[in-house]
Amino acid sequence: MRFAIRLLLLLSLAALMAPPARSVAQGREPRTRPRIGLQLYSVRDDCAKDLPGVLRTVARMGYQGVEFAGYYGRSAEELRRLLDENKLVCCGTHIGLDSLLSDQLEKTIAFNKTLGNKFLIVPGLPRERTASREAWLETARVFTEISRKLEPHGMYVGYHNHTEEFKPLDGELPWDTFFGNTPRRVVMQFDTGNALIGGAQAAPFLQKYPGRALTVHIKEHSATNDKALLGEGDVAWDEVLPLLRRTGGTQWYIIEQESYAYPPLECVEKCLRNFEKMLARRR
Repeated sequence: MRFAIRLLLLLSLAALMAPPARSVAQGREPRTRPRIGLQLYSVRDDCAKDLPGVLRTVARMGYQGVEFAGYYGRSAEELRRLLDENKLVCCGTHIGLDSLLSDQLEKTIAFNKTLGNKFLIVPGLPRERTASREAWLETARVFTEISRKLEPHGMYVGYHNHTEEFKPLDGELPWDTFFGNTPRRVVMQFDTGNALIGGAQAAPFLQKYPGRALTVHIKEHSATNDKALLGEGDVAWDEVLPLLRRTGGTQWYIIEQESYAYPPLECVEKCLRNFEKMLARRR
């Protein structure tokens, strides 16, 4: 009995002395690494000519998923079959806001359930929704309501930046107006290249809005080379990549290339190889 009591006391003391577990927000990396997808807009002309061939090719390159920006006249069932045949995942779709409003929302949900997609990302907005701080606040309210409706389906709405979101408007950056007034379930799809063109580094925003960069556009920008591939430009990847893993909550790195020193499919393969090397240096 005395031995049992002593053992319990020792175990209790060890538990008290053990350091507290750290959360992802405190710096511990997620248990699973983000996967790598391709925004198909990067190879849009090839997709228009031969979507099945493009999906086979990018799967062989090593991409794990694709994000759609248009469906090339194919049904959700056709797209899902092509994805499954190539062991690819739909890691997002870029769609207009109108597809998420009123009676269109139900159709959009059904389409994306068939695709197996949970990230519904709006890549741009009409001028009337961005013309003033008040317009951005109303847009934030709309996204909040969409997010509430998508939650029972396990889906997320998100917004993808270009450049104007980082230019002050009525005393505040539109990016802050929008993400400061939407819940965590509204995805902050940060486009690193677009932001840098607009004069914004990614790191401060990833830190300011932790856990919201579930999908991210991994895009390069160079002030001196308009055809720079991933890793050849000015994006501060040494800052960005650790933050995505530890703070952003990122599930998908989505590579996008919009300028071409080589044929588009060759460009996205080179971008993937460069990105794999960048990741390997940080493991």
